[in-house]
Amino acid sequence: MAGKKKMTFEEALTRLDEIVRSMEAGGAMLDESLALFEEGIKLVKFCQSALEGAEQKVKLLQKHDEAEESAEE
Repeated sequence: MAGKKKMTFEEALTRLDEIVRSMEAGGAMLDESLALFEEGIKLVKFCQSALEGAEQKVKLLQKHDEAEESAEE
């Protein structure tokens, strides 16, 4: 069995947009709507986690840059 490819942030946002459009259009059965909602919640959590990770990386890079500037003075 092949391993799952890890979803990118951009792919998650695209899928989340598809889910929102589908739910806004209506017409889905209750079970389908609940499944879409559940998938959407998982995607939101994934995106939040990815953004938090990126934010931490930016902060780390800024600290590293500030430390290098201080050392050069």
